[in-house]
Amino acid sequence: MQTTHFWHQFHLRRAKIIVLSLLLGCVVAKSNAQGYFGLTNNSGSDDKFTSYGFFLGMHTASYQLRYSPEFLNPAVPANNAIHSIFPKFTPGFSLGFIGILRFHDQVNMIFTPKIGFYEYKVDVNYFDGTSATTPTGPDNTAIPSLGYRSEELVNEATMVELPVVFKYRSMRFNNTRMFFVAGGSYLFNTKAQEEINLDPIVTAGRDFTVEAGMGFEFYFKYFKFAPEIRFSHGINNLYLADKNSPEIQNAIESLRRKGVTILLNFQ
Repeated sequence: MQTTHFWHQFHLRRAKIIVLSLLLGCVVAKSNAQGYFGLTNNSGSDDKFTSYGFFLGMHTASYQLRYSPEFLNPAVPANNAIHSIFPKFTPGFSLGFIGILRFHDQVNMIFTPKIGFYEYKVDVNYFDGTSATTPTGPDNTAIPSLGYRSEELVNEATMVELPVVFKYRSMRFNNTRMFFVAGGSYLFNTKAQEEINLDPIVTAGRDFTVEAGMGFEFYFKYFKFAPEIRFSHGINNLYLADKNSPEIQNAIESLRRKGVTILLNFQ
């Protein structure tokens, strides 16, 4: 009788039980969706006028070189010793802090003071006065040519950089935003100019760069992680011709910094 009564009551109220089960399932599903795809970060940092963070950066940097018009002039004996000059991209790293001013939910100004560790490498190829033969033509006729030797010149620099960029962000979609940055930076070498004058290639210790990049913001429960790629290009001509050795003094017209940086921002 007890069992029969139970199944009888279930049969009478099964419609209500099914409806309640469906409603309960929807509530649970919504709760799970909110946790996996919803706004898990509710710290309110996006609504503050100022906020802070830090970052780690990995970069590759080089000089952009322009030859002097006199480089190929045979009337300048000093230039006849050099075959070619090739700057090379060299890796390095940086670290610093992030200061954010919020103008709008999608527009911020970012100040990121940092210390950067750089190596600028340049291969200088000199004619060494020896002769070599190069086979050319269908009959492999050997023609004489001058050989050359290579020398790698390395400038090491620890730079203090003060970038200010404007950041435009997309609307937040679940826990992700895309953003673009553009601005400029003032940077200076921690060595005095007297020490820089002892480098293999003498350059100015101060510079301005223009910067632009893009990245994504990922929202976690207690912080935001924002990987970013940023490109920079120097404005000033860093080359100090009168401070360099006679071999390369008149071969180079200008040197400007350029680099690509991967930034890992934590806010």
